[in-house]
Amino acid sequence: MDRIALITCATRFAGRPAARALLAQGVKVVAHDEAFADAAERAAFEKDVPGVSAIAAGDYADIAAKAIAVHGRIDIFISNDAYPAQRVPLEQGSAHDYRAALEALTVRPFSIASALVGEMKKRNWGRIVLVSSAAPLQGIANYSMYVSARAACNGLVSSWAKELGRHAITVNAVGSNYVENPDYFPPSLLADKAAMAKMTANIPLGRLGKPEEIAATIAFLASDGAGFITGHVLPHAGGWA
Repeated sequence: MDRIALITCATRFAGRPAARALLAQGVKVVAHDEAFADAAERAAFEKDVPGVSAIAAGDYADIAAKAIAVHGRIDIFISNDAYPAQRVPLEQGSAHDYRAALEALTVRPFSIASALVGEMKKRNWGRIVLVSSAAPLQGIANYSMYVSARAACNGLVSSWAKELGRHAITVNAVGSNYVENPDYFPPSLLADKAAMAKMTANIPLGRLGKPEEIAATIAFLASDGAGFITGHVLPHAGGWA
């Protein structure tokens, strides 16, 4: 049976590699990104990732509706929520910035999932994969807004898994860290040998993860083969967590 996936924030973090990995498995992929409000950006993404359908949409319900309209349904929701991990000591933090992090990393995936899951229940099959972070598993000083927002996202997993399991819908998160990508590791940082040596010293595997590796993990959790795995935040951080 054909499967149809929605990937959000598709131009960022794991969006492109995950789309390619799913397409390689025969999954039809619908991609949404705020940048796709520009028709040229949509066309460029579709050219770069052949076979994907890029959509422009406004609010969360509109994202779900337009994604469903492309192929008639969504079976797999990949919530690829990229957000800046900014160093903000507690006394310098603001409620406004904290709310923005919670909105992007928790309210957004919650809202889109809630708009998609009803149809998954009717078909008695579904996959929800939250592309999150391993940071809450360790904690990071001076990053409490980012880490706790990611923790809230991770917290959705166990409850959703118990709620949706009887409908054959699995829910998991990829707890990533130290994965090479331009959102968190810009070229200037990758070129700084001293900084990279200091950073990779914290990683038991001694290197950054590759985009293709996190994409393969996402694609597996979205597959039929992962049908008995649910309720997990899977660390994908080279042994750091």
